[in-house]
Amino acid sequence: MPVIGTFTPVESGYAGNISTLTLKAEVVILSNPRKEGRNTPDFLVMAGVVEVGAAWRRVNQDTQKVILHVKLDDPALPEPIWGALLEPGADGIARLVWRRDWEDDRA
Repeated sequence: MPVIGTFTPVESGYAGNISTLTLKAEVVILSNPRKEGRNTPDFLVMAGVVEVGAAWRRVNQDTQKVILHVKLDDPALPEPIWGALLEPGADGIARLVWRRDWEDDRA
């Protein structure tokens, strides 16, 4: 699973960078103030004032670790990018990993 972003925890979510062959952006993942129900994202992914994605909090049933199931989208992309923001490691860095077939996975 390739790492496409690194983030550090901040008061209202995470701040960091996403970098792929075609995308380089500084982004923040912020708590969604309009959260209303299970299907509404728990977090919004922002590049400046532009919303470029959303994230849903999931708990891995085997490990009880919390991950964020992240969907990134942009008109320049042929399809959305799905990934998972893993809990920060010992170095304090949370890593965003992706794979094409995560859209239907259940964490």
